[in-house]
Amino acid sequence: MCDVEKILIADDAEFSRSRISRTLNLAGYRVIEAQNGSEALSAYQHEKPDLVFMDIGMPVMDGLSALRQIMAIDPNAKIVVLSRIGQEKSVIEALEAGAETFLVKPFDSNYVLAAVDRVMA
Repeated sequence: MCDVEKILIADDAEFSRSRISRTLNLAGYRVIEAQNGSEALSAYQHEKPDLVFMDIGMPVMDGLSALRQIMAIDPNAKIVVLSRIGQEKSVIEALEAGAETFLVKPFDSNYVLAAVDRVMA
């Protein structure tokens, strides 16, 4: 495990959040969850996580808007974007806005852990 304590998972799909959360909890990480971009922004400000997994397509505030606001607050934020096939344009925008990398749904648990290691290395 690398030097990470808290990880924020922002995804409106409960199944995705719980799957990622379970993987990270089993690996020894403390997980914070958010159901939309607005909750993610608030959680980031209050919890100051070491890493964020951010879904692009969410209600209230989409992941791209939340990512941009988090990067404005903390240019050193570490964010992994979660996307579906067909969201390539949004993924490129997210990477240009400061995201470290992305995962395409559905993904294997090993990809989640590899992303943590790669981004936090």
